Amino acid sequence: MNLSKMDCEISEFSTVVTVSDQVSSDLGGEAVILNMKTGIYHGLNEVGAKIWDLIEQPKTVKEIHNLIVEEYEVEPEVCKNDLLSLLKNLQSVGLIEVKNETAA
Repeated sequence: MNLSKMDCEISEFSTVVTVSDQVSSDLGGEAVILNMKTGIYHGLNEVGAKIWDLIEQPKTVKEIHNLIVEEYEVEPEVCKNDLLSLLKNLQSVGLIEVKNETAA
C-alpha cells in the first residue's frame, strides 16, 4: 500500500512545517493563508495564527504543545486534542508537511 504525504499520521513526535506554496498574512492577530496550488484562502483565529507562526520553521508537535500551554490558559489534554485537530485540518488542505522520524 502506497501512502502519500497527505496520509501521514500526526503524533506528538511528528515534525510539522508550513509548505512553501502558500502566502500568509496577519490580520489583527488572526491569520489568512492562501494555498497557491488551490487558490483557496484559509483563516485561523489568534491561537491558530500563533501555531502557524511557530511552524514556519520545523517544530515537533510536542514543542508546539508545550509553547501553547505555557502561553495560554488551557488544559494540556484539551490543547493536545485541539492542536492535533488543527494540524490534521492544515494537512488535509495541503498547507503543512508532516514528517515522522522512525527510531533506529
